[in-house]
Amino acid sequence: MIVDKNIILKRIGEKPILIDVFKSQNTHKQPIILFCHGYKGFKDWGAWNIMAEEFAKAGFCFIKFNFSHNGGTVENPIDFPDLDAFGNNNYSKELQDLNDVIEWTVEKFKDNPNVDINNLNLIGHSRGGGVVTIKAEEDSRVSKVVSLAGVADFGNRFPKGQALDQWKKEGFFYVVNGRTKQKMPHFYQYYEDFKENEERLTIRRAASQLKKPHLIIHGDNDTSVSINEAYALHQWNPKSQLNIVEGADHVFNTRHPWNNKALSTELKSVINLTTTFIKQKPAKAN
Repeated sequence: MIVDKNIILKRIGEKPILIDVFKSQNTHKQPIILFCHGYKGFKDWGAWNIMAEEFAKAGFCFIKFNFSHNGGTVENPIDFPDLDAFGNNNYSKELQDLNDVIEWTVEKFKDNPNVDINNLNLIGHSRGGGVVTIKAEEDSRVSKVVSLAGVADFGNRFPKGQALDQWKKEGFFYVVNGRTKQKMPHFYQYYEDFKENEERLTIRRAASQLKKPHLIIHGDNDTSVSINEAYALHQWNPKSQLNIVEGADHVFNTRHPWNNKALSTELKSVINLTTTFIKQKPAKAN
């Protein structure tokens, strides 16, 4: 296995993106998986590195990255020293980040016979599930998409009523990070960007119009994102594949830090379901 950690994708006028690549040394034409972390997440969270290794062993070129405004930095990609960046994050920036990582991936591996740039697949966890669903619908380079404990609606996650008015008046509100105990800001631009781009950022629209294979995986013990959001995604795209993992919480019974060498049974199920889904050839039309 070849592992390249913390590759820096520099961009003109934009914050850099940190990227990890896990791939087999000799497997020919490995399908690509791009993994997007969720809210208050990062590429090195918990068991994601072991998950990446398992996908590489299964014959994939697995790529994960930190969104540029997730609050981490090139020097410290695990904690959140750049709270100003976190406050200035929004869904449009995350879609642009993902686009730039796709372009970087295609350019990097276009002449590599061991990587198949024409078989490029997206997995998004939690909030990242919404991001990849939108991107898959609008980008012809994406072959298949997996929503992993994914959200179905960005709009209903914003404050409403008096709380929204207060946010607009003050320009920010804080959320507490349970792990680091930091007060993490959301600046009002976050909501403004959503309203300005609401049609594009409506996951229901993207899921309903999606014309490529779509896998939805959700745990029935998820207290962070309701299982009803998985059912909604499946209802909007009846051709999608829905798998419920019994007893799985939002992070499939892992945590940060994850000091075990083995994965949880529930995350193993995720890897097996995803591997089968991506490697399955599309059914031939009658």
